[in-house]
Amino acid sequence: MSLRVRADRKYWGTRTADRLQWRLAATFMWLVVTSAHAQNRGVYPLGLSAINSGVSAAPGVTYNNSFLFYARDEQKGGDGEVVATGQQAVLLDMNTVLWASSEQIATLGNARFSCAATIPIANNSLSSSTQGAISGGGGLGDAYFQPAILGWHWERADIRGLAGVLVPTGKFNAGAKDNVGNGYWTPVIAGGQTFYVSADKATTISLFEMYEFHTTQSGTQIRPGETFDLDYSVMRALPFYAGARLQVGVIGYGAWQTTAKTGPGITPVEEAQRYRVNAVGAGMNLVLPTQKVTLSLKYFDEFSNQWTYQGYSLQISAGVVF
Repeated sequence: MSLRVRADRKYWGTRTADRLQWRLAATFMWLVVTSAHAQNRGVYPLGLSAINSGVSAAPGVTYNNSFLFYARDEQKGGDGEVVATGQQAVLLDMNTVLWASSEQIATLGNARFSCAATIPIANNSLSSSTQGAISGGGGLGDAYFQPAILGWHWERADIRGLAGVLVPTGKFNAGAKDNVGNGYWTPVIAGGQTFYVSADKATTISLFEMYEFHTTQSGTQIRPGETFDLDYSVMRALPFYAGARLQVGVIGYGAWQTTAKTGPGITPVEEAQRYRVNAVGAGMNLVLPTQKVTLSLKYFDEFSNQWTYQGYSLQISAGVVF
């Protein structure tokens, strides 16, 4: 083989690799541009309420801080196929203040009333292996208010029902690359249930369901599709010191888009898309009754997602009753 032929093959091989790289980059950029007005997930931080979902807060004021990290490196299509790779990272520091009454409301089946407000500090970024950093933003996110939470307690079950609203207080400008908020209001209704499988209440099954009603996004006139969210866990309490309660077990979450995304520029193909999120993992919850402190650690690994990013989540929470 002549040196000229070898050189030509090397040249055309390099050109082919370059073209492939640029095509992949162009495909990823197209996905990023379309996702600017597309909808990848709902607004609820999945997994946040997976453990003891039905248990009401202790009477008085509770402060809870939750650090949530979501990392996603694959974008999935309608059949679960990988359509793009990159890195989407979301950091949330959730600061929640909750007040719970000690009184029972006889007319509502002896329910206890509570209410809560959550102010998140958020940071998000999107990058690709070929283009590097593409977008990102940080600051105060959208505030979440729960003006009415009702809780019921029975011998073998605890149940909560709530109404809330996510307010678009975070920074959002249509087309900007440093947005922190979503740019639309989200009223929600939700319920949590914790069932005590064993008589000693050591084994529990918990479920948390939320339905998100999304309004029209400011500046785009796009209305995201509504979302049904589900958190769940199966936990077992283990012997621990000085009356403390340590729970360990299997946890998970899911989310399903239930209605079409509509608005200017949304194609019939995009309207037909419905994202789906699935995750399973392990969790630990430590209750220190003497100190009135609760600590939890959760890890989720996502699988079989559709029309959204897929990755994992790590969550650390601490709460204290005053």
